[in-house]
Amino acid sequence: MNNNPKNENLHKTKMDTEKYFTALRNGDFITVKNQLKNNIDINSKDANNETGVIIATDKNDITMVKLLLEHDANINITSDKIDNTPIMIASVKGYGDIVQLLIEKSNPDMTILNGYGGTALIPACEKGHVDVVKLLLEKTNVKVNHINRLGWTALLEAIVLSNGSKSQQEIVRLLLAHGADKNITDKNGITPLEHAKKMGFKELVDILTQ
Repeated sequence: MNNNPKNENLHKTKMDTEKYFTALRNGDFITVKNQLKNNIDINSKDANNETGVIIATDKNDITMVKLLLEHDANINITSDKIDNTPIMIASVKGYGDIVQLLIEKSNPDMTILNGYGGTALIPACEKGHVDVVKLLLEKTNVKVNHINRLGWTALLEAIVLSNGSKSQQEIVRLLLAHGADKNITDKNGITPLEHAKKMGFKELVDILTQ
């Protein structure tokens, strides 16, 4: 027999990593904690090219996210998905508590763009997540007038891809208060105000013309 210690160590590392990611997906806090004590690489990626903190965020598992941040998880490592970082995932899905946690306990890179070439702010505005939008505008350096590959700013998406509801009205107010330029047009040269008029969003028209 030819037992190679190096091969045995590689096998053990692989098994430990698989156990770690299975526990993350199952919300098994104790197993994840034990694996971290055993010096598992907290920033390793699974077969889907996702880190543990990305998985925990996607599951809205704030307890697990806290644990990973306490062990210095890097929240700026991207995955291959459209929403590719924890701050992006939490912003899109409206996980306000996790957005706040990520901002307070780590340093999210707000220049990282999603699969559409947009910041975390843009889809949060589109989805009507007022609390998330407020956090991003007040607590990060996200660029309020960034234009994604579709040619839309956060302000445009808050109007064009919305239903003009009270949450969208509040988001438009927040964007304008934080320097959103209402004169930036879409690729067809249409302004946010023109879109609001065309879609019959009277309240948004009033806000944009104040």
